Amino acid sequence: MSKALKKIVDETREHGYTELDLCDKGISRLEDIPNLGTLRNLTRLTLSHNKITTLPSSIVELQNLENLNMFNNHIEDLPISLGSLPKLRHLNLAVNRLSTLPKGLGTASGLEILDVTYNNLNEQSLPGNFFIMSQLRALYFGDNDFERIPPEINQLKNLQVLVLRDNDLTELPPELGELKKLRELHIQNNRLMVLPPELGALNLGSPRHVFKVEGNPWLQQIEDQVILGVSHVMDYIRTSGYKTLYENHKKSPPPPPPKKEKEKNLKKSRKKN
Repeated sequence: MSKALKKIVDETREHGYTELDLCDKGISRLEDIPNLGTLRNLTRLTLSHNKITTLPSSIVELQNLENLNMFNNHIEDLPISLGSLPKLRHLNLAVNRLSTLPKGLGTASGLEILDVTYNNLNEQSLPGNFFIMSQLRALYFGDNDFERIPPEINQLKNLQVLVLRDNDLTELPPELGELKKLRELHIQNNRLMVLPPELGALNLGSPRHVFKVEGNPWLQQIEDQVILGVSHVMDYIRTSGYKTLYENHKKSPPPPPPKKEKEKNLKKSRKKN
């Protein structure tokens, strides 16, 4: 396999290609790809559907990399140096085994799209500087273990797409209402009991926006509005009556709904594969 990979890398370098697709090659380590670090002109690297367990710090040698796709691997750790890729715009780490994100990721100032769907992340997994990625436009946190989202998310002023579906969220931060550019919010299949009235400041009920809230059976205050449609949800959470209900809930919150054991067992079985 190493000879075959070496041939692919050599051809990429000799022809000056800027894209390299090594999808589904049975790769378990980046070090097994001979001379990968010599591809200094590479802008797109696809390593999806492999068996890679870690991303080495040497990835920083690819200084022109803009798009890194590591979808469906076995990655558990990421190097701090990942944030030192100056041109990185799109990072896909979905369907891996991550339980933490490195502090260096927050220094990836040019990152626009981050996909960490279906990992083992929660609010403690995020480094303190995570929310300083000012250029981030799309953040995919779906299928993880978040019970809450830090209020610092309001620092992502350019965020347009936020996917939080299929987590364990019991609440949303009111600060979401400060994300004026947000046009897609996916919060379906969580444990939410209320929505912050501040969401009403967003125009998520318009035809050009997407707001998904289904699969939250404990959101009883807005159950009828969900059936009627998104615009009815938005109109209702802007009312003074709903704001009173929300404030009363915050003053005397009931016990959170139980976690979804079925989904957690599925993740545990995936980690053993």
